[in-house]
Amino acid sequence: MRVADYLIFGVGLLALTACGGEGNGTAKTAAQTEEAAEPDNGAVIETILAGDHRSAEERARDAHRHPAETLLFFGIEPDMTVVEAWPGGGWYTQIIAPYLKTGGGVFYGASFSPVGASERVRASLSAFEKMYVGKPDVYGDVRMTILGEGGDIAPDGAADVILTFRNIHNWQSRGAAEAYFKEFYDALKPGGVLGVVEHRADGADLPRDGSSGYVYTDDVMALAETAGFNFEGASEINANAKDTKDHPFGVWTLPPVRRSSEMRGREVSDFDRAPYDAIGESDRMTLKFRKPIAIDGALLE
Repeated sequence: MRVADYLIFGVGLLALTACGGEGNGTAKTAAQTEEAAEPDNGAVIETILAGDHRSAEERARDAHRHPAETLLFFGIEPDMTVVEAWPGGGWYTQIIAPYLKTGGGVFYGASFSPVGASERVRASLSAFEKMYVGKPDVYGDVRMTILGEGGDIAPDGAADVILTFRNIHNWQSRGAAEAYFKEFYDALKPGGVLGVVEHRADGADLPRDGSSGYVYTDDVMALAETAGFNFEGASEINANAKDTKDHPFGVWTLPPVRRSSEMRGREVSDFDRAPYDAIGESDRMTLKFRKPIAIDGALLE
């Protein structure tokens, strides 16, 4: 449901368009026929997933990340304004931005500030800009913004949906998670959605500081509640029951990182990767939150 539709529904202002008893048994109006012919969003996403702009390596991860099911669960429509927090190299950007392009939507990639950033971060930002902002024929209206560091991820109240994929553990490590959730709340329209996918620590005995890469669901729930969000639902789309979560190098022991030592870039020659590769990618929570609607200062649940 679009934010506008949710708003109308939430305050009970949806009016009947038929008059004088017109309804059952009458011919469909042109508007009804057009509505019935709206494209199948799932089919649109599947077409994008098969596009030539994605590499074979990127497509191989679809079986683990379930992008079509995930985006449909979050309720993303092609004409929306969507923010992806910390899009990284753009694995999901390659799917979301072309999808929004089909309906005239806007994509915000909210990442780091280039001011005072390391050479590696600046190179990453430059590569993202060249790939996504520089190819509007493929990716549509893509805009780069800053999460935290005095920036704005989008104008206040402009976003229909904000998404974060496997980032909260990093924000916990930085001590920034609470502040970032507040930014998400401010940038969303009333009734807007926050969609979260994160490595799930539930069922394990792990630290709560993000150092393992895994995060407890109740910690994410608390962050969202503190920011003002209402919990709307959870999905097991990205669950993996084979993930025992007790790996020697945290979640990064598993694909796609496949780390074999504590130090990034250092390899252990006799490390047996086979059991970790057999697990596949991590067990992940998929959570949907909504910003409440306020009418005359009263919040509608």
